[in-house]
Amino acid sequence: MKRITRISSILTLMSILGSPAYATCLDDIRKAGIMLVGNGLLGAHPSLWQDSEGTYHGIDADILSELTRRMKLPKSEFMITEWSTMVPGLKAGRWDIVLSDVNITQERQVMGHVLFSTPYFMLYDYLIVPENSPIHALSDMKGKIIGSVLGTNDSATAHRLVEQGIGSDVADYDTFGDPFVALHNGQVDAVVVDQGTLHAQSTHFKGLRTVGGPIFYTPKPAWIKAEAAAPYRLGSEGIVVREACPDLLQAINGALNTMRSDGTIRMILKKYGVWEPQQDHLIKTPERG
Repeated sequence: MKRITRISSILTLMSILGSPAYATCLDDIRKAGIMLVGNGLLGAHPSLWQDSEGTYHGIDADILSELTRRMKLPKSEFMITEWSTMVPGLKAGRWDIVLSDVNITQERQVMGHVLFSTPYFMLYDYLIVPENSPIHALSDMKGKIIGSVLGTNDSATAHRLVEQGIGSDVADYDTFGDPFVALHNGQVDAVVVDQGTLHAQSTHFKGLRTVGGPIFYTPKPAWIKAEAAAPYRLGSEGIVVREACPDLLQAINGALNTMRSDGTIRMILKKYGVWEPQQDHLIKTPERG
């Protein structure tokens, strides 16, 4: 059975490589003279925002600028859309790639029939409290309420902490600013969000500090084995391309690899205040026997 599965996989790969689409995605972009980029986070610091003159700034903008230059493309342009339409728009050919803080997961790759680049950034959560809070360790969270954002990985982390006895309840809010308002008003004792959101909200809410170190994401039970075998660390973000465009993916990965090796990605993350040592280790190192 394993041999049949392997042969099937090889035939599928040969079919992709031998199809006309394999050599045309990048060629089509070059012929068009522009790479269109789906993004659903306009206005989100430090990811992507526009100034009064319409110029884009942020991690996504800097990553895209470097990609465009290193891939020797004439031009690239963000196409701002709703989060829910990014991948459908990609599949429909409305844009060539998605660069918008999308977490790489096996579920998204397998069930969504898309390809992910190697990672350029990783999100993880922090437990955040006011500077004058009596909470100085996770053990101080007994009986405390955690604020987070409904439907996010952050909320899943907060609920997992409560299940472990770290906190008594989770208050989920609709926007990323709401938990910090609740924290300021004393409605919750701590907030759990990712480090990018913390950096963005720190400009509006002063006097915050983190408790303990990073809290990394955990996979859904059905995907534990698949994620354990994946080459990236869960929480890593990648660029999304259509399944029929391995040539485009190869070019993107080549550019990202040089950006990692020459320190460009680190420089970009430092520029926006979100570089930490773990950002240099997004790709798993195979264990030596």
